[in-house]
Amino acid sequence: MRLFRRPVLIATLTTAVLALPACGSGAPAGEEGITLTITANAISGGKNAAGAEWIKQWVIPRFEAAQKAAGHEVRVLFQPNGVGDEQYKTKVALDLKSRTGADVIDLDGIWVGEFAQAGYLKPLTELGGTAVETWEGWKQIPQAVQGLGIFEGKKYGLPQGTDGRVLYYNRELFGRAGLPEPWQPRSWQEILDAGAALKRLPGVTPIQINAGTAMGEATTMQGALPLLAGTGTEIYTGGRWAGSSQAVKDVLEFYRQIYSGGLGDPKLQQEAKGRDKSFAEFADGRIGILAEGDYFWRSVIDPKTGVAPMAERDRVVGYARIPARRPGAGVRGQDFVSLSGGAVRVLNPFSKHPRQAWELLSFMHSAEAVKAELAGAARVTSRSDVNAEVLAADPMLRFVSEEILPITVYRPGLAVYPQVSAALQEATADIVSGRPVQEAAAAYRAKVEGLVGGSGNVAD
Repeated sequence: MRLFRRPVLIATLTTAVLALPACGSGAPAGEEGITLTITANAISGGKNAAGAEWIKQWVIPRFEAAQKAAGHEVRVLFQPNGVGDEQYKTKVALDLKSRTGADVIDLDGIWVGEFAQAGYLKPLTELGGTAVETWEGWKQIPQAVQGLGIFEGKKYGLPQGTDGRVLYYNRELFGRAGLPEPWQPRSWQEILDAGAALKRLPGVTPIQINAGTAMGEATTMQGALPLLAGTGTEIYTGGRWAGSSQAVKDVLEFYRQIYSGGLGDPKLQQEAKGRDKSFAEFADGRIGILAEGDYFWRSVIDPKTGVAPMAERDRVVGYARIPARRPGAGVRGQDFVSLSGGAVRVLNPFSKHPRQAWELLSFMHSAEAVKAELAGAARVTSRSDVNAEVLAADPMLRFVSEEILPITVYRPGLAVYPQVSAALQEATADIVSGRPVQEAAAAYRAKVEGLVGGSGNVAD
């Protein structure tokens, strides 16, 4: 799961560039064939080692063999990296600024808009031609998931693995509180009503929705943005950022009802390790409802490998879709909403062989390749056909694939987003500390206006 990072303003990178190989470097194009390159922040024996091995041991030999069988001599090279995410981002930006770098590039999805605005990316159809639109994979990737690689209506990349946010709940606590199971709230009020019933149980915190600045991007991703989607809007739409709109005020009011109404623990939102503590408390049966991503199921409360393992996870833990504020009030008129993150792969717009680079990129996102990359692990991918097969034994992850991905939204891939996110986190912190909604919303709007270049870029 990728969370908050300091923004790197790639449009203002120094003109000094690193001595890096050119696109498609290696054997020159000619009668002997062509050379394509792949780069990712992965390296054997280090960061994302499994991904590096998949590229070297599976992608490259199979793609080269497939091309040879089709009568083409294509050589593929891998340019590994094992650095911090921001260092990798800077390196790729410098490559593209100097019109060099790999033909196929791994990027965090949240960088796509920023790179596109800087002129470092072009839409896939401009590079790969008609083969892009006729690719078989599009029908296997839900439209909402395709959004991870879309900026201003144009497809810039193919989404890799993704995730989704849900409401987890403790079935045993629900039973003691007289609440229905299975539980699927259809409005924010129904969440609050369930919290009120859970409040009667001694030693139980009814609801945990991440808030405040200590939890960083987890506040925005697990709480504020899914809630905002439930009002029918997003943090950035139509070229403008959400300001002190009624939608933002509705989100802050929901936080107020939880943390000023005794349904949530304000202290958890202010502690440096508050999120980790909330994990432990949920695992111990002391939190009734918790908003998190599927990462929580896979890596936190996994009975064998979790950091807060629950031996009876499959029996005790339920999960539900996040409802819109009221039925039909969510984005796209939806009754339920979610938020997702993930990475994409893009094409270098300065590749000497863009059509062949598209063939390589689409090969890396074929069903066979995606399954090989999983290496037997159960994780949500962008492809519905792969998910149907590899998630068959895990009902929760299958639920995310089938019920959550089609209704999800993504964060805007713009350089200023992390700062806007921080301002939103501060607004929720204000609410937790007791500041009135109107004041918190006004303070948030003032910060956003200063970040995004004036009131003309803010929608109220």
